[in-house]
Amino acid sequence: MPVNETLSQYSDWSYTTATAIYVLALVFFLIEQSFGAKGRRAAERTKTRQLVGAGAPVSGTTADVPEPPAPRGRAERIGRMGASLTVLGVLLHFAALLLRGLATHRVPWGNMYEYIMAVTFIAVVTWLWAIRKFPVRHLSGFMLLPIVILMFIGGTMLYTVAAPVVPALQSYWLVIHVSAAATSSGIFLVPGVASVLYLVRNAYDRNPRRFARFGPKLPAADVLDRVAYRTTVFAFPLFTFGVLCGAVWAESAWGRFWGWDPKETTAFVAWVVYAAYLHSRATAGWRGTRAAVINTLGFAVTVFNLFFVNLVTTGLHSYAGVG
Repeated sequence: MPVNETLSQYSDWSYTTATAIYVLALVFFLIEQSFGAKGRRAAERTKTRQLVGAGAPVSGTTADVPEPPAPRGRAERIGRMGASLTVLGVLLHFAALLLRGLATHRVPWGNMYEYIMAVTFIAVVTWLWAIRKFPVRHLSGFMLLPIVILMFIGGTMLYTVAAPVVPALQSYWLVIHVSAAATSSGIFLVPGVASVLYLVRNAYDRNPRRFARFGPKLPAADVLDRVAYRTTVFAFPLFTFGVLCGAVWAESAWGRFWGWDPKETTAFVAWVVYAAYLHSRATAGWRGTRAAVINTLGFAVTVFNLFFVNLVTTGLHSYAGVG
């Protein structure tokens, strides 16, 4: 069936508008992070604990007494506006995916542009879930920054005109395998950012001179650790399912389940890293810095697989541009 150019144009407009809205939300979240009461209260609590630990008197303050909720200030209202803008951006983001699929009469992840569109959509949806479950809304700027960068690269350097996929991809496995890979990759962006922020917070807790301006405005290290762990636990089974489906599709298309193609090899390395992270948490009780380092490594491998392997190396996946 011919491509519907009108729907394709509307998809491109929705994508561009969603990116612009994410940028505006990013600015709002950075304002909340810099001037919001959460960051100030976290810094004050950290300073109080340091003074009490050093034996210094702190008038009118006790480290063990919970603080009353502070009234919402202007920065907090700006942060809530940023969250509302993010929801609006997600709706336009979803519209871009839907219209692209309707325009091409197939699932909208048949090339790198569409794949990044899907990955970033899943990442933002996952982060919206995280800010409802954990007090991390004021960190949304750090999550939206890689999202905006990915969408800018996808919409400029990797943009592809709407068209049918090549015959090799005209299979129901495109729906199953690539959707699992895109969903898990998008979710993995959240624990990756959370683990990086955990390392910053933990470095500050160990030595307040490091990240002295930024560290105390982050949530407690255990909050960031829980965000990273719970999102990884959810994404890992999907990622495993995607790898297994890819092997079955490879056997059907190329006559072998595994051929150590660069894409396959890097995906396997990422799977081993995330499996090591979850296994160490469950058996050795690894929490904190060691677990965050492993999770950050898995995030780095995932990003490497998304860009370098897809765009630089040559392999059986090169024609597709997707995993």
